[in-house]
Amino acid sequence: MREGGHPGQTAAYPAQECPTGPRDGAVRPLLRPTAVRWIGRKITTREPIIQEPERPEPEGFEPEATRRDAGVAESSRANRGWWDRNADEYQVEHGTFLGDDRFVWGPEGLDEVEAELLGPPEDLKGKDVLEIGAGAAQCARWLAAQGARPVALDLSHRQLQHALRIGGSFPLVCADAGALPFADGSFDLACSAYGALPFVADPRLVLREVRRVLRPGGRFVFSVTHPIRWAFPDEPGPEGLSVSASYFDRTPYVEQDEEGRAVYVEHHRTLGDRVRDIVASGLRLVDLVEPEWPAWNSSEWGGWSPLRGGLIQGTAIFVCERD
Repeated sequence: MREGGHPGQTAAYPAQECPTGPRDGAVRPLLRPTAVRWIGRKITTREPIIQEPERPEPEGFEPEATRRDAGVAESSRANRGWWDRNADEYQVEHGTFLGDDRFVWGPEGLDEVEAELLGPPEDLKGKDVLEIGAGAAQCARWLAAQGARPVALDLSHRQLQHALRIGGSFPLVCADAGALPFADGSFDLACSAYGALPFVADPRLVLREVRRVLRPGGRFVFSVTHPIRWAFPDEPGPEGLSVSASYFDRTPYVEQDEEGRAVYVEHHRTLGDRVRDIVASGLRLVDLVEPEWPAWNSSEWGGWSPLRGGLIQGTAIFVCERD
């Protein structure tokens, strides 16, 4: 789960156009942006686990925020670069809330221990689970503690370096959520806490890939910023309670540099769009969860706050199954 730049948004993990290996059942990390080798069920690098991010932004650089079209390739390149540059700051700012081995669905703090959206914890033992947009793999680490066999996938190499820093014996894979490098029917479950879907220009690419790698009867649960938040400013105080934009405006939010190149992109889908995307991708929607803000959570996260959380939805969680 990641904090984003769009008014009302917590950013997620985008898909990226990367070459993928053959889908023969082997789980392979991709060889970009730096050389990564698979050894047993661990990933090692030929570089320090934490290093300076590539392509640093110039000192004092402030991107221009706008609304304009952005396709699959541009969105992918921009968001991969953004997370490679900002992963360190994100982990410092939000690592305490997320924990090292906690499964949180959103800024409200809904925990999988209580929600059981993937099923009762005791039923996770021995299940093959794919986490999409894993970041530092906190959710995958929790799944492994329940006896599951998780694979943590993320577009950002830098975020996966933080997963290595924290530790764990499960695989880490740097790959495109729209072109998963796994054989058909490889997983019993898949999950994504603010991962991939808000950032891809065509979310059906991701949903179809997830369906492909799920076994019959498999479940996919993903959380995103609630679509209604796109109509409100990204402010935690009273100023964030007045509608300032059309809910139906699907023009992407883009941050771009002086030459007009996107450095960050998010895509808006209405609630109806999300449902239609799920159905068109061959999945069945079995539940839609809108977490309420709990009394214990006094923290602010971007535009999320107790004030706003007590009045309007912040997160939408879609529970889907493959028949």
